Amino acid sequence: MPIATPEVYNEMLDRAKAGKFAYPAINVTSSQTLHAALRGFAEAESDGIIQISTGGAEFLGGQHSKDMVTGAVALAEFAHIVAKKYDVTVALHTDHCPKDKLDGYVRPLLAISEERVRAGQNPLFQSHMWDGSAETLADNLAIAQELLERARAAKIILEVEITPTGGEEDGVSHEINDSLYTTVDDAIRTAEALGLGEKGRYLLAASFGNVHGVYKPGNVVLRPELLKELADGVAAKFGKASPFDFVFHGGSGSTEQEIATALENGVVKMNIDTDTQYAFTRPVVDHIFRNYDGVLKVDGEVGSKKTYDPRTWGKLAEAGMAARVVEACANLRSTGTKIK
Repeated sequence: MPIATPEVYNEMLDRAKAGKFAYPAINVTSSQTLHAALRGFAEAESDGIIQISTGGAEFLGGQHSKDMVTGAVALAEFAHIVAKKYDVTVALHTDHCPKDKLDGYVRPLLAISEERVRAGQNPLFQSHMWDGSAETLADNLAIAQELLERARAAKIILEVEITPTGGEEDGVSHEINDSLYTTVDDAIRTAEALGLGEKGRYLLAASFGNVHGVYKPGNVVLRPELLKELADGVAAKFGKASPFDFVFHGGSGSTEQEIATALENGVVKMNIDTDTQYAFTRPVVDHIFRNYDGVLKVDGEVGSKKTYDPRTWGKLAEAGMAARVVEACANLRSTGTKIK
């Protein structure tokens, strides 16, 4: 059972919340980065989450058609096959999807899983994200209600982002300013609209200064302690302790203390993309610099097939990214927590 069933995915999230650890959610853009993520999880003996953004899915769909649904489905089907060789359990998730891409990405993928569930199978993906942070909160939550109902029927968990994450990812950008902090009122309005589990399970990407990408110290002010304020405010109104499963967006470049505080306050999933991109590319650049005259046919020479063979530098890239995933598992306390 390398790809989590809906029941096992729920168990994974429950275990993380109870144990105050989180799963690294690793963005992938190819079969090779998928293997790197799986290898990292296996080496850390941690279950995890594999996710595909709209841009990643478009890339996976091939530059001829750039079809997001084709790319996402193809990688998901591939993952169902190759993940069987890794002794960990992973969930498949789609990352940020804004309003203008819902009809070309999340809604068609939901339809595929709805059909699978009607046929007695498990959904293709275990969770999908709706990023309505560019919309008004009222419009954001109205769309979230529609998607949550469909997701619940397809045995899928929905992730919602109710307020902005700074920086830019796949064409969605927000300035780094005071709007990057979710308020207790925002959280209460979310609970009123989406419920607290009775209408379907959802993950909440609340903002506490999060920014996509990596910035030099001082440019980003994270306040992970804000998550406790949000949870306590909703708990006081609705009488349910620890009401949310929080997601930490923009996790690349965060300090160990920031991560630890987030874990103590209910984070069960942390997105990591920028750091793993660099970890994948860095060994390739090193290989090319060290083997310049072999990788290129310089001054009419023939080069060295062994050095420009994609398998040569590809293995280095996979190892580099896998090592960063192992590091993420350690930071998020998921090392050694895999479901037996």
